[in-house]
Amino acid sequence: MGVAFISHYDCTRHEMGEHHPEDPKRLHAINDRFVASGLDMVLYQFDAPLAEKKQLLLAHDADYVESVFQSSPEEGLAWLDGDTAMNKHTLQAALRSVGGAMLGVDLLMEGKVKQVFCATRPPGHHAERHRAMGFCFFNNIAIAAYHAIEVHGLQRVAIVDFDVHHGNGTEDIVSGDERILFCSSFQHPYYPGSGADTDVPNIVNVPLPKLTDGAGFREAMIDKVLPRIREFEPELILISAGFDAHRADDMAGLNLLEFDYAWMTKELLAIAERTAEGRILSALEGGYELHSLARSVEAHVKAFY
Repeated sequence: MGVAFISHYDCTRHEMGEHHPEDPKRLHAINDRFVASGLDMVLYQFDAPLAEKKQLLLAHDADYVESVFQSSPEEGLAWLDGDTAMNKHTLQAALRSVGGAMLGVDLLMEGKVKQVFCATRPPGHHAERHRAMGFCFFNNIAIAAYHAIEVHGLQRVAIVDFDVHHGNGTEDIVSGDERILFCSSFQHPYYPGSGADTDVPNIVNVPLPKLTDGAGFREAMIDKVLPRIREFEPELILISAGFDAHRADDMAGLNLLEFDYAWMTKELLAIAERTAEGRILSALEGGYELHSLARSVEAHVKAFY
């Protein structure tokens, strides 16, 4: 068994206007890097299917889901918040992003692959139960977690979010559900301004001050995150893989490098090998400087081998 790579052409058709940082070029950069590095020759490649509307209800209210469908424009852009817009292809792309994450869970649980990376967009970790925000429409990773629980009968799923922004949407959806452990590291204070004061047993938030480097990040993971995951003994690990904490990414102000993403991936893989038969699904979140994004994703995926 190897590593699956899930993506779809539809995910490149979602656009939010010229100069918007969440751009189709992000997927092109990852694909080009995989070709240049030879990863494309060793990954098991799958097209992301379309999620069904009823599957979105695993994490979102029916009224909210219907509002997103109704907001899909025939032309131009429909803005759901100040930085989150739909074009006529967005709904299809968002359903592919959810469908890809659920397919990845199925592949893992059926023993067809050992790990999965989903290179899909739009991202999902800011999407709350009731609203879109932060470039996100549906919460891909939270839906994947509930798909694993409801369809495959898992009792313990860990979600690890190392995007530079707090995964407020995922926290909103899973808070208080002891079947899911949610761990999020993020720059604070920074968008969306949440997470620093959370006091819920199944949530581990790690706010990091601006300019935190790899050493500081690794120390925080060793002290606060990795012991909680080991204690939880997850049957599946899901990663909200944001690469905008990289030193070269000017979206924010953390100073991680490719090594740090590879290190964290290997630490999570060691836990997964002990408690989850190696099962990890990683889904793309942030990362907006194309070169550092592509290099970081390469390092992240290579760490599975």
